[in-house]
Amino acid sequence: MSTAGSESQQAPPEDPCRTRAVLDIVGDKWSLLVVRNLSDGPRRFTELKRAVDGVSQRMLTVTLRSLERDGILTRTVRSVMPPHVSYELTPMGRTLREATAPLLEWSITHLSHIDDARAAYDARSESPHPDR
Repeated sequence: MSTAGSESQQAPPEDPCRTRAVLDIVGDKWSLLVVRNLSDGPRRFTELKRAVDGVSQRMLTVTLRSLERDGILTRTVRSVMPPHVSYELTPMGRTLREATAPLLEWSITHLSHIDDARAAYDARSESPHPDR
């Protein structure tokens, strides 16, 4: 038996507000870097840790679990000693990589311009303001 209150708590699947879940992936600090590093094929945890500069072991673990839960990558464990765990993009993960590649390229292209703009802003912010 459902009540009006319980129906209003769960948004229908076509609700545009649900896109926030996807934007959380795209806007996450580490997810796109992991997806980018998996674009050439499966990688082991240690390979990803070395490739994604600045990510902690804990954050990489959290990011990989989240991406696996969302269907962006798969985790494969081989029963050898020591266990061999690898991560690989799913077909949906590959489409995410294709969709976000221009954003990552834009970031690389404009990084120096952003650094310059931040430095100029910081310099202006530190100087005394005559109107205050």
